[in-house]
Amino acid sequence: MGGFFLALLIAKYLYELLTYLKLVIIKNKFMKYLTTLIIFLIGLPINGQNIQPSEVKKLMKKVADWQIENHDKLEYRAQNKRLSRGKHDMLDWTNGALYIGMSKWASMADNEKYYQWLKKIGEAHDYKLNMRDGYYARVFHADDHAVGQTYFHLYRKYKDEKMIKPTINQFDFILYHPSKTKMDWKSPFHQDRWNWCDALFMSPPLWVMLSNHTKDRKYIDFMVKEWKASTNYLFDKEENLYYRDGSYFDKLDNGTKIFWGRGNGWAFAGLTNVMDELNPNDKNYSYFLELYKKMAKKILEIQTPQGHWAMSLLGQKFYPTPETSGSSFNIFGLAWGINNGILDMATYGSAVEKGWNAMVSHVNSDGMLTFVQPIGAEPGEAYPDKTEVYGVGAFLSAGSEVFKLYGGK
Repeated sequence: MGGFFLALLIAKYLYELLTYLKLVIIKNKFMKYLTTLIIFLIGLPINGQNIQPSEVKKLMKKVADWQIENHDKLEYRAQNKRLSRGKHDMLDWTNGALYIGMSKWASMADNEKYYQWLKKIGEAHDYKLNMRDGYYARVFHADDHAVGQTYFHLYRKYKDEKMIKPTINQFDFILYHPSKTKMDWKSPFHQDRWNWCDALFMSPPLWVMLSNHTKDRKYIDFMVKEWKASTNYLFDKEENLYYRDGSYFDKLDNGTKIFWGRGNGWAFAGLTNVMDELNPNDKNYSYFLELYKKMAKKILEIQTPQGHWAMSLLGQKFYPTPETSGSSFNIFGLAWGINNGILDMATYGSAVEKGWNAMVSHVNSDGMLTFVQPIGAEPGEAYPDKTEVYGVGAFLSAGSEVFKLYGGK
């Protein structure tokens, strides 16, 4: 708020001076320019004034601690009753997204307990990807791969091969027995491929991690091939946003195309995590960089004045309720881009600042992140007394990059 108050102070004294001198004509012209100056000053990102890295870290700890303390106590509801499940399976995609954010927090925390919490979960399940009834029910399904990203983070910490061996075995099976199904949403076994935008967060970064570990390009090549197929199918080249899946191509919501807020958050954060793992000298990096810049530009344009992103990205006035999971993913992606020299601070910094401050306002006094949209596939509702594990994962991911952006070490 430093820029805001400074601008007001300057305006106050200049206006009083001009009034005193009774320079009415000059005053009227000058106030026009002064108003423009005030708006410019208010919009400037104020490093070290609005956001302090120590406060970011303190709040991340509070949110992470609350989530761990309450993790086994919470039951969740979905937007659609068909999707409601009570408690989440420990290896479910919902928790997988939480663990990814928790891994980022663990790497910057001053206490080993966060790594230990994640390690305990992995050990309890023999570091296997999500299973149903003791066997791999959905070998190809991206949602069931999400937890594998955390296993790789743990491996990098503890250097224990058992943490990633089951993932390598399963992904080798997929590599040598790729799904032949079509991308169309109505095709049999259609989710054996990444034909819904959430999948771009769950699985692709893990393929790059695997390639980096084995020094074998075949995993990256597979990921790139499937990512391009998904993007060719789901990405709207006019709006530079992803449809959630093919069932939304011809639907409108209050006269606007339906681009789900969290759905695009999944895609943008997944893209960010892929690029974070991918060597900038890789032959495919430019493809992802171009896509990232297109999405970042669009995300900047459609941020709400309050700092969040609407649940229907092009229908802000119809969905005024704040939503923290998709918004946090967007903040994560934008802050990462600035930190890595891809986006410039002058253009994107204020969006990150405004967005982070909005997310902070939705953490209650106990440390619970609120206004997380329940499980769904389209715009809906979010509530001031409800949370979700994937929202916490998104928030912690955002905090990890905001912390660095404002000078945290």
